[in-house]
Amino acid sequence: MFIKPDYNLKSIYDIDLDELQNQGIKAMLFDLDSTLMASKSGIYTDEVYSFIKKVQEKFFMAVVSNNNNPAYIKKVSEISHFPVLFHACKPKTGIVLKFLEKHNVNPKDCVLVGDRPLTDILCGKRLGCKTILVDSITADTESKLVRFVRALERLSIKK
Repeated sequence: MFIKPDYNLKSIYDIDLDELQNQGIKAMLFDLDSTLMASKSGIYTDEVYSFIKKVQEKFFMAVVSNNNNPAYIKKVSEISHFPVLFHACKPKTGIVLKFLEKHNVNPKDCVLVGDRPLTDILCGKRLGCKTILVDSITADTESKLVRFVRALERLSIKK
């Protein structure tokens, strides 16, 4: 099975927010680990905070994460000034769909941004959202094994 993201970008910083807004997008959902912060770090960089501020000026923004570690959830929740959904079970859609309904967001008016084709992008496609695949925010410092696994997973996407 091939998955075709609507956009395949190097970085979250390459997302054209004005273009998305012109397309009628009203909400942006972001994966957390390796998309907005280094995996399991629980820390947003200043550059990411600046990007988030730009996103929030134009869109309803939320984070949708599969993470289920209570200490990590607490740490991230304390520094996030937007809704954060943990235990999302991506690529399943049920929990994310309930979250969208709770916040009056129609999936067709939403984009899901993530670094994993088989969880983030597949979930977004199944929901009916636009999707943006980005490389890991820490791609330059990841181990060779992690980079190899990411390359294998990306074989599932259709360019």
